[in-house]
Amino acid sequence: MTRSVTHVWRLLKWGRVLARHGALRGIERDPNTPPPVRRLCRLARFGARIPDVPRYAEAFQAIGPAAIKLGQALATRPDLVGEAAAHDLARLQDSLPPAPFAQIRPSIEQALGRPLEEVFAEIDPEPVGAASIAQVHRAVTTDGKVVAVKVLRPGIEEDFADAIETYEWAAAQVEAMGGEAARLRPRLVVATFRQWTNRELDLRQEAASASELRQNLIAETGFFVPEIDWSRTSRRVLTLEWIDGIKLTDRKKLIEAGHDVKALAATLVRVFLRQAVVDGFFHADLHQGNLFALPDGRLAAIDFGIMGRIDRQARIWLAEILYGLLTGNYRRVAEIHFEAQYVPHHHNIDEFATALRAVGEPMRGLPAKEVSLGQMLEGLFKITRDFDMPTQPHLLLLQKTMVMEEGVATWLDPDINMWETAEPFLTEWARSELGPEARIADELIRGFRLLRKLPDLVRRIDYYYPPPGAAPPAPPLPEIALIRPHRFWPIALTALLSAAAGVAATLWLT
Repeated sequence: MTRSVTHVWRLLKWGRVLARHGALRGIERDPNTPPPVRRLCRLARFGARIPDVPRYAEAFQAIGPAAIKLGQALATRPDLVGEAAAHDLARLQDSLPPAPFAQIRPSIEQALGRPLEEVFAEIDPEPVGAASIAQVHRAVTTDGKVVAVKVLRPGIEEDFADAIETYEWAAAQVEAMGGEAARLRPRLVVATFRQWTNRELDLRQEAASASELRQNLIAETGFFVPEIDWSRTSRRVLTLEWIDGIKLTDRKKLIEAGHDVKALAATLVRVFLRQAVVDGFFHADLHQGNLFALPDGRLAAIDFGIMGRIDRQARIWLAEILYGLLTGNYRRVAEIHFEAQYVPHHHNIDEFATALRAVGEPMRGLPAKEVSLGQMLEGLFKITRDFDMPTQPHLLLLQKTMVMEEGVATWLDPDINMWETAEPFLTEWARSELGPEARIADELIRGFRLLRKLPDLVRRIDYYYPPPGAAPPAPPLPEIALIRPHRFWPIALTALLSAAAGVAATLWLT
């Protein structure tokens, strides 16, 4: 297990980079920041030149791959990092200089267990794209198919393991300080982040996600998901069908090629709704760089490393919440929050409905195309602190993706009416899923499943309600030794002295 002094040293090193970009100022000034964290920030920025305007995205980019992914996750949490930081982190580009092909070639051969020539007739040594976790090369298989080969960067698993271990350690220390830090549940946020990155670091899981999404969207003729080449796919290598198209980042080129950008935007909205609302399994990273317009007018997606799932009950609650905010039924929206246990029951439901009214009323009466989903979610984030609402990790990806899709759709078609585009689809879904027949069917299914579980519940009651003196089940979080306040500064000082000794030794040797 890594020692606390190592974690503190890493945090100081990263903090130094953040300080040089002005990214610690907000943490220091936030009245809810625990004093030990504020002191560590001051120590990290000591003597640094701090710019007037914080550059959060550049800071995370400079720290490295794990920080880039963490920054992208934090961009979805304005309640945690502040609106300005979240907005700036949304610019974070998941790109780094590529690894030399001399390192990539043995990685492919080791992962597939065969010499490269037995797998591919040719492969371009220059990658078509290089991100923080992997890079992609164009290749031709031995049977003549053009494919994209995605390869993990050498050593990336170790880099992420070290960084996430320190994130977990820091989150545990901060959460133990109580107050606002405990409400934001940083340990659970980092645990969710670990799940996301573990999926991305196993390319077989990404391949399975692409295969499942392709199957789910087979009826969507305007959307294309490339086919996986399973015989050339492993944990560290993913091979899939090559896509010839125009990235959605170049709107001018799309128009020059004769694409109907309004139709592309409408397709994106409809496909996202089908994924999130009907299937509960959605591509959670559909930014312009991961979307292509094919020559035949279809929309195609790549990069299936970040996928989201949301169960049916949560989807129904979310749909009712959005609909209630748009129609002004704030009391029902408040009831759903309490039913879903998003708001602790010691709060007053009427007061919460009033707070929701403050979010919804400014948008009432506006043309539908002027109602921003991002602004609505941002408004909801603002009231979470006043009502002690804990973080809901299962909704983080969905919230992030909803805002992202709105941005891409309006980039393609600035005049798109998001609600009019979604209305036919949502109306049909609501008629089938929220009508009385569906509710009765749900209750019957729920009751039948409960009856089936009763024998097992009776057998396991001693496990969940142990007799006095028995240990309760352990939570699914790593065990981390906490630093007590009186021990913090000796550990921080040790980290600094170790760093100084390392620098001195390096200078002496050179």
